[in-house]
Amino acid sequence: MDAIRRGVAEIISEDELSRKLERSLQRKKPLRIKLGCDPSRPDLHLGHAVVLRKLRQFQDLGHEAILIVGDFTGMIGDPSGRSKTRQTLTLQETRRNGRTYFRQASKILSPRRVKMQYNSRWLAKMNFQEVILLGSRYTVARMLERDDFEKRSHAGEPVGIHEFLYPLAQAMDSVVVKADVELGGTDQKFNLLVGREIQREYGQESQVVLTMPILPGTDGLQKMSKSLDNYIGITEPPKEIYGKTLSIPDNLLYDYLMLLTEVPVEELGSIKRQLEENRVNPRDVKRKLGRELVTMYYSAEAATRAEEEFDKIFVRKEVPDKMEEFHLKHHNKNIDIVTLLTQTHLASSRSGARRLVEQGGVSINGERVKSVDEEIAMGRVLVVKVGKRRFLRIIAS
Repeated sequence: MDAIRRGVAEIISEDELSRKLERSLQRKKPLRIKLGCDPSRPDLHLGHAVVLRKLRQFQDLGHEAILIVGDFTGMIGDPSGRSKTRQTLTLQETRRNGRTYFRQASKILSPRRVKMQYNSRWLAKMNFQEVILLGSRYTVARMLERDDFEKRSHAGEPVGIHEFLYPLAQAMDSVVVKADVELGGTDQKFNLLVGREIQREYGQESQVVLTMPILPGTDGLQKMSKSLDNYIGITEPPKEIYGKTLSIPDNLLYDYLMLLTEVPVEELGSIKRQLEENRVNPRDVKRKLGRELVTMYYSAEAATRAEEEFDKIFVRKEVPDKMEEFHLKHHNKNIDIVTLLTQTHLASSRSGARRLVEQGGVSINGERVKSVDEEIAMGRVLVVKVGKRRFLRIIAS
């Protein structure tokens, strides 16, 4: 229970979980721990890792991990935390994203001890009579208690009937796999609680609900999201994981260490006290966190190299030994900076290139470009830096 409680937001209920664990030990039968994933996006970041790591803890305790890829429910779109109806996806899109999800999740889970299932296997086979029967097990009044639906209704935003089906379909997943415990973020609490009720309606013992906190992004303001560009991807290069980690606000350090690493609780308490009493430089703790994360997703050697490269670029202000190269064919000795950035794909558009320069985010051979009208003298080789970490060696040919 001490291991399970670590970093958890809520367990509904802890007494039920204790009884299930005791019965599991007595019968020598592992619990079935369910995690549903929404394959609306193909890339996983550290926000996803929070709940995946909890599933891995259950694996390490000897229980059965069941990863449900919502290829069918993904076509509906999870309404959790949404102010508008999600755009629907095709089954082919959700399947493709689901395969990517599993490959990435295997960096955290033990792939030999996880059962992955697509919920289209059973949901696609339900006929309309079965859907009506499922709908009869839950009331509209209860559904409208959901904060997301209530807020949208008051704001005059439409709520589709198909969105009511999402938590019911997710609940059917629990019925089919006979889940003992279901994991999810705090934003999934409503869906998980519906699962408890629907299991009872189908004559099963209710699953225990265990929710994990939503991880703030690197901006410290909103939840980690690729669309907000405040994420750290678990498959990003080691130097990106390390560099982005050093950019997080100081007040996130304890939560990141608690939720994303195996640093012992006693050591975490010591780090927290040292930070509160200003007895340690937060940058040193960020370095430790960066090394831990790169080691987890790559190796200790990769963590050492990432830290050395970070120091070389940002502490000693040198350029990396290895960087992408671009062979630029040109017919003039000079080229304007906007054209240079777009032709080398450092900017996706001329307006984007101008914005990068205006924000002071472009330098060439160590000198910051100050004007969007600047003409660049094309030597044999130029080293262009865009933003904090992107370098490109441009070779004139």
